Amino acid sequence: MSAIADDLKYTKTHEWVRVRPDGLVEVGITDHAQHALGDLVFVEPLELGHRVAAGESYGVVESVKAASDLYSPVAGELAAVNSALGSAPELINQDPYGAGWIARIRPDDAASVSSLLSAADYAKLLAAEGQ
Repeated sequence: MSAIADDLKYTKTHEWVRVRPDGLVEVGITDHAQHALGDLVFVEPLELGHRVAAGESYGVVESVKAASDLYSPVAGELAAVNSALGSAPELINQDPYGAGWIARIRPDDAASVSSLLSAADYAKLLAAEGQ
């Protein structure tokens, strides 16, 4: 069974979201997503300053199995990327909710995070998907 952190928000496309004290929204892929992808070998987020709409791709992750788009959970500006992933993409496999964060987005509307899935709702989504 995949780990689901109670203090995060989630999307139906298997991204997690953490609101940081500085107001930035930290995002990554869930434990379920990294298991499904397998060993990650490459991560390529968009350039800093790039604006994204909610649901729009902000980058790509590649594994030994497949490549997958990363979808922004909120509209905003890409404010930071985890540069450690350039040389160590396996951090996502090892610690998806910590050292494996992918990007930080400056949201256009901070309240938009509240409409994302709770941990309990994400667990129900996984159960409905047979996970």
